[in-house]
Amino acid sequence: MTAQNVGIGIIGGGLMGREIAAAIQRWPALVDHPVRPRLTAVCDINPAALSWFDQIDTVSQTTTDYAELLSNPDVDVVYVAVRHDLHEQIYTDVIRAGKDLLAEKPFGIDTKASDLILSALAEHPESFVRCSSEMPFFPGAQRAIDYVRSGAAGPIIEVRSAFLHSSDLDESKPINWKRQAKYCGEAGVMNDLGMHAWHVPLRLGWEPESLTAVLQNLVPQRPGPTGELEECDTWENATVWGWVDGPDGRFPLTVETKRIAPGNKNTWVFEVIGKTGGVRFATSNPKRVEVLSVADVPGVGREQGWTAIEAGSQSVWPTVTGGIFETGFSDAILQMWAVYLAERSGELGDRFGAATPQEAARTHRLYDAALAAGESGRWTSVIR
Repeated sequence: MTAQNVGIGIIGGGLMGREIAAAIQRWPALVDHPVRPRLTAVCDINPAALSWFDQIDTVSQTTTDYAELLSNPDVDVVYVAVRHDLHEQIYTDVIRAGKDLLAEKPFGIDTKASDLILSALAEHPESFVRCSSEMPFFPGAQRAIDYVRSGAAGPIIEVRSAFLHSSDLDESKPINWKRQAKYCGEAGVMNDLGMHAWHVPLRLGWEPESLTAVLQNLVPQRPGPTGELEECDTWENATVWGWVDGPDGRFPLTVETKRIAPGNKNTWVFEVIGKTGGVRFATSNPKRVEVLSVADVPGVGREQGWTAIEAGSQSVWPTVTGGIFETGFSDAILQMWAVYLAERSGELGDRFGAATPQEAARTHRLYDAALAAGESGRWTSVIR
């Protein structure tokens, strides 16, 4: 099979920009993928950040002006990883420049910005756009999703999806843009981490009709550039409870996004409990998927219990990696890009795909309801 060459541009050469660049270099690990991406251009406002990309011989353009990158005819797809307050302008510029886009969450700083991005996309439907969300591409996550779709859990009793880390546990950590509403958005941690926790529930059709929330600002002040304490005006932890109308009745959905969750570094937890079974997965133990079932136990009788299985390495797109081996975050990134570029070329089929612009926009409606509920202490309807 002759793979289609696709030129990739990156706007934002920081942590995630480098991660994406590294994933593209591992492309030969994918088996029979219809696309061969080449990292062609990189933009960052900090010239020092660009020097890291000098080691990648396919990069022919580095610039501090993203307009120059968008004018490059060798760039077909643009990945953007910048502050939330910059999303609306850059994302719409990418779309209007005739490029395809893989956009970082939360897809705009707020609902208004997200809607304006969708409007630009409606004006340019030829632009293929998706939102970055890599956690569902762990093999264990895919096993859990397949289990739910099989119906083995029966009528659902409850669902929990949580994204947890403790990067803000150190109270002496200087303030950064994620703790400032003018850069991160009023939704705070929900903007920062929410897509990680909402992608799978939304894909499975589990959108609450109403919800309530508890929002926490656990460290309201942090040292600024001069060492003086500055106000942190974003939420640090958010726990949302919602009612979902399922085919077998209503069930509660709990979604947590926390920057202070002691004991967790960067963990997504997904758990579904039903009347006849259940499944749970956490990226903290990426090979393990646990399945709840009822079985006849010799010498004991009929009992319920959790069975642990190991998922191995294979996810949505097959790789050359042996099926018995472990997987990690960089593998999930590679899988996300594999499905994005496969779907862009019309070759994804019925495989699990990257988060859509519509799903990303729906999260902002959920965050709006959570903010209102957190302030009022009441259940709040989600605007559809």
